[in-house]
Amino acid sequence: MRHFLLTVLFVLTLFAEDDINSSLESNSSVENSVKVLYTNYEETPQRIVKGEIFPVTIRTLSITQDYEQIKYNFSNQSGLKALNTIPYREENGKYFYDTFYFLATQKWAKLPDIEAYIEPNPNNKYDKTVLEGKKLNVISLNPRNNFSNIIADYFGVIEYRTTSFDNTHNIIVFVAEASRCDIANMNFKNVFKQGIESITESIQDSRITYFVVVDKKLENFKFSYFNLEQNRFNNISIPIIVDDDKVTTQTDLKPKDQSKERVKLIIAISVTLVLLLLILWRRKYIYSIIIIFPIAYIAYITVPSKNLCIEKGTNIYLLPVSNGTIFETTQELIYLQKEGDTKGFVKVKLKNNKIGWVKDENICQY
Repeated sequence: MRHFLLTVLFVLTLFAEDDINSSLESNSSVENSVKVLYTNYEETPQRIVKGEIFPVTIRTLSITQDYEQIKYNFSNQSGLKALNTIPYREENGKYFYDTFYFLATQKWAKLPDIEAYIEPNPNNKYDKTVLEGKKLNVISLNPRNNFSNIIADYFGVIEYRTTSFDNTHNIIVFVAEASRCDIANMNFKNVFKQGIESITESIQDSRITYFVVVDKKLENFKFSYFNLEQNRFNNISIPIIVDDDKVTTQTDLKPKDQSKERVKLIIAISVTLVLLLLILWRRKYIYSIIIIFPIAYIAYITVPSKNLCIEKGTNIYLLPVSNGTIFETTQELIYLQKEGDTKGFVKVKLKNNKIGWVKDENICQY
């Protein structure tokens, strides 16, 4: 037993020596690592607006060529959202000018501590460099009631269209472009409904298709945005000119108002009956020709709407635009009533009386 315990103690001592040697080698490697990267801020904003996208450029110098790439890690940031971790880089002589973009999300903000390092870094022979984050001067806007939440270098409406929504509202669909803008933050007060139909987000150039539902009495849809270059609020006005083709669609749309068509139908039937009486009384066949028109009109408005065959898995869109909002997908082949059409899309009424749009390519033949 005594020999066995001595043997175990001898083996444990050998393993302990190996661990100590390994630890000493590792510490020796860290202690011997050298600093080869030097960084400093090249450009930081003096003042930013809450909700603004802004750049921060750091200048980096490497005194070694023994690497493939320089990388960065962020930590300890506050009140910001980093929009790119791979920098936009420019080279000038022996310096790299690396630019990162951030979105100010709070009234108080601090840049992250930026850790720069090179790869590959065998045996950790090159030390990391840390550039401490700066506290930023953030201001909040005091906008008017028609502010759209848009803060940008540039913002412009390039296309719009207004159609009837229901008896008391119109729906405006517009396409807008912006630069250096958090365009997804768009929002309006005092509208009945609103939402994003499609969006392409980019730091420099963004594009959005947006819809708002407003009161029919409104003649112009006016709102403001904050222009960063001009440092002021600018106004946008969209004239409301309702299209006659009634290309409308939205959730919760009420069934089509048939009251006017019923009045027209009653008038057509009355005219037809009067003409029939005249034919019987006066026995003039000229009335037989005239009576064709009201009868044709009666036939036109009383013919039931055509049902369309919609494929299984078809997306139902809120508006007839590419990459629009999908609010329902068919679970099986179904037949829906056609309400209208526009380029590439057909307007249909769902079984729950909601109105939507399906692409032409999803309509099957039966």
